[in-house]
Amino acid sequence: MESLRSRLKFGNKVEDVKLRKRKSQLYSKENESDINDDVLRVRVIVFCLLFRLINCFLVQTSFVPDEYWQSLEVSHRMVFNYGYLTWEWKEGIRGYAYPLLFSFIYKILHFLSYDSVLLLIWLPRIIQTLLAAFADVKFFFLIRTLQSPDIAKWTFFCHLCSWFSWFCCTRTLTNSMETTLTCLALFYFPLPGSKTCSSKKYLTLVSLAVIVRPTALIVWFPLLMYHFCQDENKLKLITHNYIPIGAVAVGISTVIDCIFYGKLTLVQFNFLKFNIFHGVADFYGSHPWHWYLTQGFPVVIGPHLPLFLHGCSLAFKKYKILLAAVVWTIIVYSFLPHKEFRFIYPVLPFCMVFCGISLASLKAWRCAAAFLILATNLAASLYTGLVHQRGTLDVMSHVQTLCDTSSSSTSPDILFLMPCHSTPFYSHVHCPMKMRFLECPPDLGEGSYVDEADIFYEDPLLWLRTSFPYKSSLPTHLVLFDVLETEISAFLRENYMRTAEIFHTHFPEGRIGGSVFIYERH
Repeated sequence: MESLRSRLKFGNKVEDVKLRKRKSQLYSKENESDINDDVLRVRVIVFCLLFRLINCFLVQTSFVPDEYWQSLEVSHRMVFNYGYLTWEWKEGIRGYAYPLLFSFIYKILHFLSYDSVLLLIWLPRIIQTLLAAFADVKFFFLIRTLQSPDIAKWTFFCHLCSWFSWFCCTRTLTNSMETTLTCLALFYFPLPGSKTCSSKKYLTLVSLAVIVRPTALIVWFPLLMYHFCQDENKLKLITHNYIPIGAVAVGISTVIDCIFYGKLTLVQFNFLKFNIFHGVADFYGSHPWHWYLTQGFPVVIGPHLPLFLHGCSLAFKKYKILLAAVVWTIIVYSFLPHKEFRFIYPVLPFCMVFCGISLASLKAWRCAAAFLILATNLAASLYTGLVHQRGTLDVMSHVQTLCDTSSSSTSPDILFLMPCHSTPFYSHVHCPMKMRFLECPPDLGEGSYVDEADIFYEDPLLWLRTSFPYKSSLPTHLVLFDVLETEISAFLRENYMRTAEIFHTHFPEGRIGGSVFIYERH
């Protein structure tokens, strides 16, 4: 009997030892997995930061005027009390929340007496870059929770390869911030299979995107409807999330705008009134309804287009809500006459989900397809970032050197004879010397409406002789595209000499020339 008891005790001890050993192994595996996840997280964060910083400094070209005139120029005026505000700010259709971010940076630089032109230009872009890198990290770990590590890797590869993301994400455009916030919000959105969803977090980020750019609601409308339909407690979702978060966002935005406009201003309402009901956006050009299908979307998604189409056929059922958001956005924007590539930029991360699934499924052809995607996107990224349309930025470096002569007997007086808003302005010069350009506000129904740019281009020589009848009234410097030089050559010969020629683009079009000239008065 005692022998049996001792055997049982010994057996129990053996079992206990085995159990403890198994638990120890499981614990060590979990520990090892946690360590691996932490190492991966650090590597992804460091890689994204370095990648986007390189991205930032390799984008030295201009894209659209809003990159400066709806952000940096406004911030510069807010802090330094001089500069030019476009008609949108006079009519109250732009919100101060986005420029306020950069004005904080400018204020700190001013307080520390480090407000050099170089820092004023690059620090806002670096802030935008850091946010874009953070969105990249979140995008990678979102796909990792939704798909296998292999698919996540190729999806992230597609995302980072995108030439349009490279071209846009580090710019101080409201569209860039809207896309960054959309990418961050997607991380917390309740997608099928997501383990990181949080209604409050994603709705807060969506609200911020709408504050920055009201059209963010177009992209998020189908996603919000999907969440509403899928949620079991719809009343709680509306009363505890949709309404409170939306109300706080609108309230904060309105308070900021009222402070800086100095009166009650509802920017979101004014934006809709001018752009949709009054059709003011049409003034800046209109395109046929199919433009996004035939040009806009193919250009934005670039060489990824075949992968996107293939990926849609593979993952339509699982990610139909993302595809619905892409289609919906393109359809809605197609109904608006004024169209631009950057308007549909926020749906690009959605498209990359399908591209990654497609590329991962190619197996034998995967490496060849990846190389082709990388090579074509890299060529487009470097050309558009370093070569195409750089003259209007480079010329401001030349103009800025004139600040050193502003204390001389003849103060600089620069006239930009270019399509309006072709260049940045005081944010890239940072001294209060006299500068002016040909203005082109839209017709807002006022009786005294004048489009100075159109009047000038009807007869440039007549405009110049009428505007400056005496030599003493002439600007000290003229900045113009080469295509204008022939038309006003007689006026230039009489009064000016060319001092600089700056390359702008290999593809001059209309009033935009291949080079920018600077002329100085005799």
